Amino acid sequence: MGDKYTSKQVSEKTGLSIHTLRYYEKIGLINGIERDENGYRLYSESDVAWFHIIKYYREMGMPINEMQQFRIKPEQGSSLTTARRQFMEQYRNKVIDQMKKLEETLVKIDYKIDLFKQLEASE
Repeated sequence: MGDKYTSKQVSEKTGLSIHTLRYYEKIGLINGIERDENGYRLYSESDVAWFHIIKYYREMGMPINEMQQFRIKPEQGSSLTTARRQFMEQYRNKVIDQMKKLEETLVKIDYKIDLFKQLEASE
């Protein structure tokens, strides 16, 4: 049997709060958490690794609802690896679209800044 960790230990290892660990379990981002004889959660190395992955995706800006889709089993005939690669490619395209929109917004902001500078100069 591998090492088991308490919620506090996992929180310290991952930098996620205990509340966040429980929330991720509640919404199904992580499942199969063992319990000891007193009902306390016992996390495995695999659970800790998955929390690190979740944290990484959150740092990339991935919304929780999209991470939930990432956990869904692949369609019949597809490997899990292929399904996850395809998911990440779709997410990448979404981020590129967001970047384009932000660049367009930045151009508009720069235009307004220039306009206000011109107005200031003519005052």
